[in-house]
Amino acid sequence: MHLKAGFTEFLEPTGEAVDLTMEYIAEKVVGKTSFTDCLHIALATINHADFLISWNFKHIVNIQRIMGYNSVNIRKGYKQLEIRSPRDLMTYEDDN
Repeated sequence: MHLKAGFTEFLEPTGEAVDLTMEYIAEKVVGKTSFTDCLHIALATINHADFLISWNFKHIVNIQRIMGYNSVNIRKGYKQLEIRSPRDLMTYEDDN
């Protein structure tokens, strides 16, 4: 699976994103050492991403963590973020 350059957007951290990041940590969704993972999620949330795709099963693509991130998001007035692994979005050609 390849990500096309036209579908890539680079985002700079904002105060709003850092605040949301710190809220994830304060709510113990993950520990302080996962700041960059939380910032990634906060930026996706604030910028209304349709999906956040990651291979990081420890801190991001983990049902307990996803529930925690989205709990914070909802309380703070943001929408839930769809967090998936790349496998969830892979398509396979039909052999028929």
